[in-house]
Amino acid sequence: MKTLLNIIKETDQLIVLNKPAGLLSIPDREGKDISLKLLLQDTYGEIFTVHRLDRDTSGIIVFAKTAEEHQFLSKAFEERTVEKYYAGIVNGILNEKKGTVEVTMMQHPGKMGIMIVDRKGKNSVTDYEVIEEFGKYSLMQFRIHTGRTHQIRLHMQYLGHSIVCDATYGDGQPIMVSSIRRKFKLSKSEFEERPILARLGLHAQKLKFQDQAGNSYDLEAEKPKDLRALLQQLRKGK
Repeated sequence: MKTLLNIIKETDQLIVLNKPAGLLSIPDREGKDISLKLLLQDTYGEIFTVHRLDRDTSGIIVFAKTAEEHQFLSKAFEERTVEKYYAGIVNGILNEKKGTVEVTMMQHPGKMGIMIVDRKGKNSVTDYEVIEEFGKYSLMQFRIHTGRTHQIRLHMQYLGHSIVCDATYGDGQPIMVSSIRRKFKLSKSEFEERPILARLGLHAQKLKFQDQAGNSYDLEAEKPKDLRALLQQLRKGK
């Protein structure tokens, strides 16, 4: 089972992994689907949740192996001493190439699991920067200072540039190579074109933090194959 886990860093106190898109971080309420935490428990026994990523978000995530480390890391995340960076591909070209979104947000009163900007909500802060532009799309880096549910996704909708393939806060449309490259042709073995990306284009890229023993970590998760393939095609189509 351990071979299925993409481990970035492991100590006696904690484990840091690169979570694939489509895998739950922790079990959901129904408990039907497999989760990263369950996979870890199969290998290590007791595992403690420090933070989580959306199911369709890939990238770096840390779990604690001891109750003491869990308490320490949870407090670090709560007190915002952990630096959290994401990479995302968004629709369109931003006028402001660098900035900060700070709004109050809350769960939609009538729709479970959907967040909205509302003055009655909790404060949320995201720094953003455009890294590369591709005409219809932009590659961006985000640093989140708060850890609200769907924070980056809602903030980009708020700016009018939703994360690609986001069915909740955007149009949810998959990206086809034919929409990027004019001279695209299907191979002879294919009857219809398959999307190059059909899931949320968001990746938790980097974490900077200290553990209870005072060791410093500056860890990065490689972008998954589907995001790398999309970026390659976008660069070719420039």
